[in-house]
Amino acid sequence: MTGYYLIIGISMLLSWIVSSRLKSKFEHYSKVHLRNGLSGKEIAEKMLRDNGINDVQVVSVPGQLTDHYNPETKTVNLSEAVYMQRNAAAAAVAAHECGHAVQHAVGYSMLQLRSKMVPIVNISSNLLQFVLIAGIAIMAGTRSIDNPNGNTTVLAIGVILFAITTLFAFITLPVEYDASNRALKWLETTGTVSREEYAGAEDSLKWAARTYVVAALGSLAQLLYFASMLLGSRR
Repeated sequence: MTGYYLIIGISMLLSWIVSSRLKSKFEHYSKVHLRNGLSGKEIAEKMLRDNGINDVQVVSVPGQLTDHYNPETKTVNLSEAVYMQRNAAAAAVAAHECGHAVQHAVGYSMLQLRSKMVPIVNISSNLLQFVLIAGIAIMAGTRSIDNPNGNTTVLAIGVILFAITTLFAFITLPVEYDASNRALKWLETTGTVSREEYAGAEDSLKWAARTYVVAALGSLAQLLYFASMLLGSRR
């Protein structure tokens, strides 16, 4: 399992580096106040209106970086700081979440696919750890002279469950990047922010997207580890 712990360690380190950089960027751009004086809530409402979306509400939710779009309730949920503040970081986050609302409104295919996968991914995520541990234990406990590899059925199921969550992580990437692109295009073309403010919003969203990239690559590395364990036992 040394290889697995090495993968986990590298993944956690990269995640920490990117998350720390993201936090630093948001703190920096939170000091770049918008010349138009609009709050994150007002930015979101304006972007929704400009895209002809009138059935989505902008609401405040507790926490930090808890911002998200809920397609079931049709709400753009902004953390308290983003909801109230009037700076480049708040504008970036608010517009990004509205980007998801626009995706929903226009029927963006990758968002639809991601939404359809949510139920099965939730089940896979809840079972994954237990199935993998059980699979490894059963494989080791059933090895014999006649069956040197042991029973790998449960481990194979665990690998399948892991593959589902990894696929979901990679499907999330184009969804997040597309939402950011929609947000930045709107911020620029409407003149909602100045050049300096736009640069801050763009940089903030770039680092936010990298957290999803690191998560997806970390998931892939772990999947390949367990897959190699499974395939190696079957040789």
